[in-house]
Amino acid sequence: MSYSNIIEYTMIPKDSFSIVRKCCGCGEKAHYISTNKFRVNANGNKVDVWLIYQCEKCKHTYNMTIYERKNPASIPEKEYQLFLENDEVLATEYGKNYSFFKRNRAEVDFSRVEVEYRKTPDEKLNQMEEKRFVIQNPFSLKIRSEKQIADILQISASKVKRMIEQELIQTEQISPQCISIKVNRIEAKN
Repeated sequence: MSYSNIIEYTMIPKDSFSIVRKCCGCGEKAHYISTNKFRVNANGNKVDVWLIYQCEKCKHTYNMTIYERKNPASIPEKEYQLFLENDEVLATEYGKNYSFFKRNRAEVDFSRVEVEYRKTPDEKLNQMEEKRFVIQNPFSLKIRSEKQIADILQISASKVKRMIEQELIQTEQISPQCISIKVNRIEAKN
């Protein structure tokens, strides 16, 4: 049997990632969220740029390093201006960039990441015999494949587990940012 088509999804986080770290104000581990604001500090002929995070409980701040001890001329002029203007789009772009968090050794709380799935082509997932789905993960979100499948097929995670056990669903990790899913049969929502 051949696949009628491949439906591709891309996982997109809805908001900036939140992080978990010890809070000096609370004295314990706490969640920090992005303020969508930058701090730019000039010291002589060098510049530091940070994205400001804030403790949800006490509002204590933490600066995530974007540039450290940089010559302002080495930062793209347009980007530098956006830092000075606290551009929300740029702040969100950094707030969803997992390599930025890895570079800062920040612990992202992936359980709090809300995701939307953008699909191409746009077609309904009603009764069908066999389909192949590809889920792209360009933001390196650490979300279990069973949850991704449940979200896309709009069925419960327990039903996904049963279907995997019954070999109605098979998954293959193509790369760290991509999985392939073969579904032999999708039943109506339960």
